Amino acid sequence: MIGTVREVTPEVDAGAVLAGAQFIDAFRVEIGAAAVNAREACTRMVLHGPRWIDALTRLRNILVTPFGLKTSGEGAYAPGGLIGLFPVLSETPERLVAGFDDSHLDFRIVVDVAGTAADRRVTSTTLVRTHNLLGRTYLTLITPFHKLVVRSMMGRIVEPAR
Repeated sequence: MIGTVREVTPEVDAGAVLAGAQFIDAFRVEIGAAAVNAREACTRMVLHGPRWIDALTRLRNILVTPFGLKTSGEGAYAPGGLIGLFPVLSETPERLVAGFDDSHLDFRIVVDVAGTAADRRVTSTTLVRTHNLLGRTYLTLITPFHKLVVRSMMGRIVEPAR
């Protein structure tokens, strides 16, 4: 059904995107005939999300600053620029890969657009590779929020750009 976000089995090659990832999940939304490419889908997810997500992000940034964790993509090499705080690492019209490496974990988001012109779908896959106890603890604490946030962000793809 168009606009319904559901969790799906990840279909990306984790080894090629983030070798050694210990966490991977994926969510999909049917978008019908909406003409969006991977960058537009990612932009709608990240930049046009609900305000409560922005509040959670600000809280996260306050809480992780004392630990020296990144609070944005600033300073990160980004061949495709930034979408929100996410450096774009690679991009085609059908797939965008964004993310960054930090001392506690490495993170990637893969946004895939597939299907026919009349029946398109967008899949967002998240991969995380932790490096230490801080990374594993952070991942454990953030996972319940992550699933809620991604579902909400994915729902924004079918809405017209603001």
